[in-house]
Amino acid sequence: MQIAHVHYDSPDRHRRSDLNEEWVDITNTTRRAVDLDRWTLSDRDGRTYTFRHYRLGGRATVRVHTGVGRDTFRDLYQDRRSSVWDKRADTATLRNDHRRLVDTVTWGGHHGGGHGGHDGHGGGHR
Repeated sequence: MQIAHVHYDSPDRHRRSDLNEEWVDITNTTRRAVDLDRWTLSDRDGRTYTFRHYRLGGRATVRVHTGVGRDTFRDLYQDRRSSVWDKRADTATLRNDHRRLVDTVTWGGHHGGGHGGHDGHGGGHR
């Protein structure tokens, strides 16, 4: 499991419709499905999203949006009314249901763009 990509630069961080343009992609890098129930995704300030009754298939990716929406197999929504990810500097942390660190991506103000992650776009790094 890894944080594959973070898109932290929504057009308007305070408009509800734009909050869904702020998201984190979580990828299952294994062939087996993983039960993410009670796993957490959090920022440096401790704002935390907890996965509920969600199973991610092998080699699949789920996008976790900040804003409000209807959960599907490919898209989950934190149902927040304000931005989570700071575009200047932040850390996205994925933990399993035993609170063990699974992956983390960090970015800072000296990096350009609005994307962090392990896919080579932007400045996110472990």
